[in-house]
Formats: sequence, C-alpha cells, structure tokens
Amino acid sequence: MRQGLVLVISAPSGAGKSTLIRRLREAMPELGYSVSHTTRPPRPGERDGVEYHFVDRATFEAMRDRGEFAEWAEVHGNLYGTALTELRTAAEAGQDLVLDIDVQGALQVAQRLPHAVLVFVLPPSWEELERRLKARGQDDPEVIARRLANARQEVAEAPRYHYVVVNDDMGRCLEDLKAVVRAERCRPVRQQAALAALLGGD
Repeated sequence: MRQGLVLVISAPSGAGKSTLIRRLREAMPELGYSVSHTTRPPRPGERDGVEYHFVDRATFEAMRDRGEFAEWAEVHGNLYGTALTELRTAAEAGQDLVLDIDVQGALQVAQRLPHAVLVFVLPPSWEELERRLKARGQDDPEVIARRLANARQEVAEAPRYHYVVVNDDMGRCLEDLKAVVRAERCRPVRQQAALAALLGGD
C-alpha cells in the first residue's frame, strides 16, 4: 500500500479554485476531501462531519492548544482548522486528500507535514481576475479592490509552492492538476511499501 497524498490547493479569490477542485474530484473520484473543524454555526442543509466538523469555541481552542491542527485561522470571528490526525490517518491508509486552504494555512500544513504537496492556481492576468470578480455581482467596488490587493500578496507567496498552474483555460488547467496528482503518487516516499516488499525479498 502506498502512502496517501495530501494535496493542498490555494488561489486568490476569483481564480476558479473551487470549480477546479470540484472537477478534479469528479475526474478522480478516489480523491478524498478534508473536512475542517469550525466554530461557526451550521448553515441550512449543512451536516456535521460532511461540510464541516462543527464544534464550540472551547473545544476548538483546546484542540488548538494541544497542537491537534495542521493549520488553523480565525476568519470573521470564527475559527477554522484542519485536524492533523485526519491527514496522517488518511496518508497511512493510502487515501489521497485534497485541501482547499489559503496561503497562510497551506504554509502551516507544509511545516507540519513535510510530504504535503502544495499547488497554487494563478489567474491568467490581473485584468481577467478583476473581470471575474466583477462578473460575480456579489461585491461592491471596495470589496473587489480589497480582494485584488489580497491577491497580490497571495501571488507573491506562490514561489514557495511545489507547483503553479495557470487557469487561463479550465480544461487545460484541470489536466495539469491531474498530472500533478499522478506524478506525485509515483514518488518513492509514497511507494515505500512497494519498495520494501521487493527489496526485502532479496
């Protein structure tokens, strides 16, 4: 049994990351998806253990203080985190997991799990990113300006990732992501069991 792959995907808002992850998992249904812990209340239709593990703030903070999160952050007054045990258990069982995490969280995961693979999704241009954000029709100009400013800071961290893919064409970008998954599955660190079985037989 090979070691499972922990694939962390980050991107600026508007780069198409959520759609790419959804299509990647449709194309490779064996890919699991990491379920984060959060202190925010469930929204209508959300189920505990499916969209999130919903916990109270005291429980989350106790887990954080015990070092149980591979990464965590506070967003709009709510805490979010990825349990380290979930990632390690999946990897040991040969289960590949996809994590949809921002830059700060991705770099935290890389520190806790050195074999995690980080992929950054770039927009084709700043003009196209701005066009996509405006096309959503969800944000006023001030929010869009803030998202673009944040995007520049996030893109500046892209060289710290293992792979960078450009989402100028959704189909081509999806193929690039699938190629990353296939290649990473072949690394010796994830094929130790197969190597040991053969080398041990000499």
